[in-house]
Amino acid sequence: MKTMMNPLSRLLTLGAPVPLACALLLAGCAVGPDYKRPDAPVSPAFKEAPADAEAWTGDWKTAEPQDAHARPQWWQVFGDSQLDALMSQVQISNQNIKAAEAQYRQALASLQAARAGFFPTVDAQAGVSRARGASGNTLSGQSATLSAAWELDVWGRVRRQVESSEASAQASQADLASTLLSTQATLAQSYFLLRIADAQKALLDRTVADYVKSLQLVQNQYKAGTAQRSDVLQSETQLKTAQAQQLDIQITRAQLEHAIAVLVGKPPSELTLGQADFANAPPRVPVAVPSQLLERRPDIGGAERRMAAANAQIGVAQAAYYPTLSLSASGGLTASTLARWMSLPDRIWSVGAGLAGTLFDGGLRSAVKAQAVAAYDQTVANYRQTVLGAFQEVEDNLASQRLLEQEAVVQNDAVRAAREALSLVNNRYRAGTASLLDVLVAQTTAYTAERTELTLIGRQYTASVVLIKALGGGWHQEDLAPGAAPTAVGQR
Repeated sequence: MKTMMNPLSRLLTLGAPVPLACALLLAGCAVGPDYKRPDAPVSPAFKEAPADAEAWTGDWKTAEPQDAHARPQWWQVFGDSQLDALMSQVQISNQNIKAAEAQYRQALASLQAARAGFFPTVDAQAGVSRARGASGNTLSGQSATLSAAWELDVWGRVRRQVESSEASAQASQADLASTLLSTQATLAQSYFLLRIADAQKALLDRTVADYVKSLQLVQNQYKAGTAQRSDVLQSETQLKTAQAQQLDIQITRAQLEHAIAVLVGKPPSELTLGQADFANAPPRVPVAVPSQLLERRPDIGGAERRMAAANAQIGVAQAAYYPTLSLSASGGLTASTLARWMSLPDRIWSVGAGLAGTLFDGGLRSAVKAQAVAAYDQTVANYRQTVLGAFQEVEDNLASQRLLEQEAVVQNDAVRAAREALSLVNNRYRAGTASLLDVLVAQTTAYTAERTELTLIGRQYTASVVLIKALGGGWHQEDLAPGAAPTAVGQR
């Protein structure tokens, strides 16, 4: 019958010293609390979600674990080729994204440095000496040594440090994704506001042309004696006001174009965006259940990974209470003359083990551990606050999207009514039953209603972009992969 040996007996049978055998067995132990993600306040459903949210589907969808590597880019749902081109530039050239990518590479390097603690250090040394003794004799020597030292990770200090560094690298990766998403959302908002400015400029151009015709008509009537000087001044005031607004909207457009240039990593002088048409209403954005939001926002992912890193640091601090066990070995060659070095040098070697621990430190280790626990508690509070803030962003923009859709219907009715009223007043004015003031008021009302409608469309686009950003923009926590090379920005 074959007998089973326990691990310690097996190590001793193989000739391992008792202290080393015990150390190797303890190597599977890591002091400190194992990480478990704390609970966060999550509602069963979004309060402001539209009633038909579950039945509605669109081209863009939020991230799912099973399709984490085959998701469309969220901005493509708007179907704007120029926006697509700008987005491809922002991922390569935006300096904030490059800074976040460099920070991520720093975190990966720190992780690699922490993993080096698993391995021994090996040093080499060579020397030549020549000295004169008290008797006048000249002494010389040559030596070469190779030494190795290894701290056994008995209590898991190195493993906890690696665990912390790995979580920190994942947090940095999430920060990179968050910076990328935020920059993309800012670009999309600026782009759509620029398109709204173009539409408002086109509206003002048509309005100014109509006001010029009205002014010419009133001036002719004044010359014929059928209109008052005040009528001319009122019509001229209306025209000049619209012309001033023309210039003002050009300021807005120029500033938006400059902002877009900086976002794509270019000086403002190197980017010019021509006018282009776009849809009068943005696409609707599908909404997931609130519990999935925890996995879909990179800022929440980053906050959660910082909790894991802080939790591991408690284990690092706790490991300081226990002694460290280290092994060392060295070997080399030495000789008094070069000839002896070449023929028969002396061999030297040493092997040793050391156990070191702190007996008294004035409460230093207790303070370090208390600090680590407090730092962890801080990350927990930050995580929960990030979750609450994320839910607020989603609820705010769901409410905005829903109410703006209703407002758009009402405003469209207002535009239609204002245009019809203007047509009727113009007919009455030609028939001599309406005053010029009636015409001016109707023109201003129609223009204001149309410009308000354009502003409302811009707000709808902004709400859609911000809602997509609040939902994570297609990101998923499974995208976190420590140790992988950064891929969010292009090669330099």
